[in-house]
Amino acid sequence: MDPTVDVVLRVSLALLLLEAAAHKARDLGRFRATLAAYRVLPAAWTSPAATSVVAAELATAGALVGPVPRALGSVAAAVLLLVYAAAIGANLARGRRHIDCGCSGRAAHQPISGRLVLRNLALGAVALATALPLHVRATTWVDTVTMIAATTALAALWAARDRLVPGVAAAAGPRGTA
Repeated sequence: MDPTVDVVLRVSLALLLLEAAAHKARDLGRFRATLAAYRVLPAAWTSPAATSVVAAELATAGALVGPVPRALGSVAAAVLLLVYAAAIGANLARGRRHIDCGCSGRAAHQPISGRLVLRNLALGAVALATALPLHVRATTWVDTVTMIAATTALAALWAARDRLVPGVAAAAGPRGTA
């Protein structure tokens, strides 16, 4: 993998995980309730699991950009995203489409959907791609500008998606599967 692409993907995934952890930590009670609604854990485990998810997201974000082996952050991010996809998928299979995904924070209630499963699977694949060997080459100032611009653009697109999701879900009607 080209080092410029690697940095853009790693930093973007780290920002995504930091944002996810921040919105959960800001309202841990709401996140606990969301996690309980998924019914994938015994009730007694919900509170410690909610705290553990926030800690795992923070640790994974750090591992993606920190001085640990590259594959550690990549695999950890992929595992988190695959666990999220599995939890959503399990509830969709049970016909429980009304559950808030827990991925929009206080912004809005976003019901789970197959699109969220696909999104998490795609993000997991991106995370695994960052574990690919790097093509060793010298980076230049153009690479640095590219990294900053591309990461900023991806962050802006993700933020725009967060702002559009409530409108898309409302337009989809009562099922909320938009």
